[in-house]
Amino acid sequence: MTATITRDELKAKMDSGESFTLVETLAPQYYRHTHLPGALNLPPDRIAESAPGLLPDKNADIVVYCASPT
Repeated sequence: MTATITRDELKAKMDSGESFTLVETLAPQYYRHTHLPGALNLPPDRIAESAPGLLPDKNADIVVYCASPT
């Protein structure tokens, strides 16, 4: 199931210590510049090759974002 959450909802998830995987889908240079704490980088052009290794649990709660966290 895919759902959209707001920044406030994401912040609440992070603040509560809820277990989830946070993934940023921007190019590595943007990830190196700034990203949310704990976020994994999964660039769009490498999703097919990298996702199975980075996201092995297909039942995990995963939050994906693709814009600057600031």
